[in-house]
Amino acid sequence: MADVDATRGTGPTPPGPRQTADGGHNRSHEVDALRAAETAGRPGAFDDHHPPRADLVSDCVHCGFCLTTCPTYVLWGEEMDSPRGRIHLIAQGLEGEPLTDSMVTHFDQCLGCMACVTACPSGVRYDRLIEDTRAQVERRHPRGRRDRALRAAIFALFPYPRRLRLLRGPLWAYQKSGLRSLVTRTGLLERLAPTLATLDSLAPRLRGVPRPPRRVAARGTRRAVVGMLTGCVQSAFFPDVNSATVRILSAEGCEVLIPPGQGCCGALSVHNGRRAEAERFARRLIDTFEQTGMDWFVVNAAGCGSSLKEYGELLADDPAYAARAVAFAAKVRDLTELLDELGPVAERHPLPVTIAYHDACHLGHAQGVREQPRALLRGIPGLELREIADPEICCGSAGVWNVLNPEPAAELGDRKAAAVLATGASLLVTANPGCLMQVAAAIRRQNGKIALAHTAQVLDASLRNLGVAALTND
Repeated sequence: MADVDATRGTGPTPPGPRQTADGGHNRSHEVDALRAAETAGRPGAFDDHHPPRADLVSDCVHCGFCLTTCPTYVLWGEEMDSPRGRIHLIAQGLEGEPLTDSMVTHFDQCLGCMACVTACPSGVRYDRLIEDTRAQVERRHPRGRRDRALRAAIFALFPYPRRLRLLRGPLWAYQKSGLRSLVTRTGLLERLAPTLATLDSLAPRLRGVPRPPRRVAARGTRRAVVGMLTGCVQSAFFPDVNSATVRILSAEGCEVLIPPGQGCCGALSVHNGRRAEAERFARRLIDTFEQTGMDWFVVNAAGCGSSLKEYGELLADDPAYAARAVAFAAKVRDLTELLDELGPVAERHPLPVTIAYHDACHLGHAQGVREQPRALLRGIPGLELREIADPEICCGSAGVWNVLNPEPAAELGDRKAAAVLATGASLLVTANPGCLMQVAAAIRRQNGKIALAHTAQVLDASLRNLGVAALTND
C-alpha cells in the first residue's frame, strides 16, 4: 500500500467494508486477514508488545458518525485526521506498512478526547486502539531533536508535583510584578517562543492555600472512608480545589485519607504512549493507598480518573499487580459520582448564579459521568444551569496536547470560549484543571467576562454559605 502523506487532503480515503454478493459486509474475512497479519512476524509498523488489536480495528465500519465529533476533523476536514482515518492507518500498519513520519503525524494530532467513542454506534474501542498505537510510536519511531527535547521537558516536569510546586514562587513573582502583562502586550514571547507563550497564557493566577492534612475526620456520622488523589497540576496550581474537595467529603460524612508523597497517577504518561512510565506511577499509587483501609478512592480531575479506572488493563501483564490493580480500579470514583451514590446529607445554601457547565472530555466521554455533576449543581437552591452548544467538541487542552500543538489548540479553545460566552452565564463550571486553564486563556483572548470554577468549589461555596461573590470575584 502507498504511504499516506501528512499534507492535508492528499491521503487516501479509507475504503468501506468489503461487500458480499448479497450486499452484506464480509466482516469475518476482514478479521481473518488482519489476524493473519498480526501473526506474520509483524515486519511493519508494530512489534509484538501490545500492538493495536486487529479485531478492534475490524469493528469500524467507516460509517462516519465519528466525524462531526472529532476536533481535528472539524478543524481541517482531513480524512486521515478523523478516527476512522486513523483506524485505517492502524490497519495499514498491521498489514505491514512501516511507521512513517506522516503516519505518526496523524496519530500525534489526535487529542484523545474520546468523543468518537461516545458517538460510535458500533462500539469501536478507539480509546484502546490509539493508546496501544501511541505506545508503539514512542518505542519505535525516532522523533526529531526539537520534538524529543520538548517532550522530555514536559515529562520531566508535569508528572512530578514537587517539581511543579517549585515553579510557584517564580511564577507568582512574574505575575505580581506586572511583567506578565507587559510580555502579553508586546507579543514578543509569542513570536520568539510559541511554546513558552502557550504555557504563559495557560498559567492560572496563584493563590496561597495550605496543604490538606493527612487525615480529615467525617462530620457527623461516618458514612465512608475515602482515599483522595491530590494530583500534579491540581495540587500545584489549583490547591483550593483540593481543599474544597476535602471539606465537601467531610461535610457529607466521609473520613478523608491523604497520604503524603503519593505522586502522579500516570494519566499524562499513558495518554501519550509512555506506558512503562505510567505503569511505574500506577504501582507506586497502589502501594501508597492499598493498605489505608479505604472504601473508595476519590478523584477531582477528569483525566486522572479516566486512567485510574483502567489500572486493571494497564497492569494486566504484571503478575504481582494485576489482581491488585483491578481491585484498586473498582474503588475509583469521580467526586461527583461518589456524592451522587451517597446522597446529600449536608445542607445546601442558596447560590443565585447562572452557570454554564462544561463536560470535561475524560469525565463525559471516557467515564460517562454527565448527569451526576449536573444533578448536584441543580440541587443548589437558586442556581441556574445552562448548556453549552457543541458540548462534544474538546476545548483543546487534552493533557499536554495544547502545549505540543499550540495553534490548533488555541483555535479549539476560541471555539469553546465563544460557545461558553454565548450562554450568557456569569460562571463557567467544569471538573478538570486543564480545561479551566485552556478555556480561561481563550476567554482572555476574546476579552470575555465570565468567572471560572471547579465543580467542587461551587458545591463548597454552597455548603459553607459563602455566597456568589466567593466564586465570581477574581
